[in-house]
Amino acid sequence: MGKKLYVGNLSYEVKSPDLEQMFAPFGKVVSADVIVDRDTGRSKGFGFVEMGSDAEAQAAISGLNGQENNGRALTVNEARPREDRPRGGGGGFGGGGGRRRF
Repeated sequence: MGKKLYVGNLSYEVKSPDLEQMFAPFGKVVSADVIVDRDTGRSKGFGFVEMGSDAEAQAAISGLNGQENNGRALTVNEARPREDRPRGGGGGFGGGGGRRRF
């Protein structure tokens, strides 16, 4: 069990300090970050919390997953490692979309 947790289905009004307060009863909160849209500054409705130990992380999952907060049922589980995603979109150039002749 990792110490970093994913928290989903957050109300858009929840800020990082609110997230920290929500998890504090379950142990030491190392960090709490609500993810915001870089253009608008508005919450994306999810965040990440890092707990001080695996046991505290498990207690937070057990205590908060499915619990209602601001009218929304929270999703709390172990955060998965970020996947490397290719950057940029395929603009269609150089894709070999032409006809092949044999």
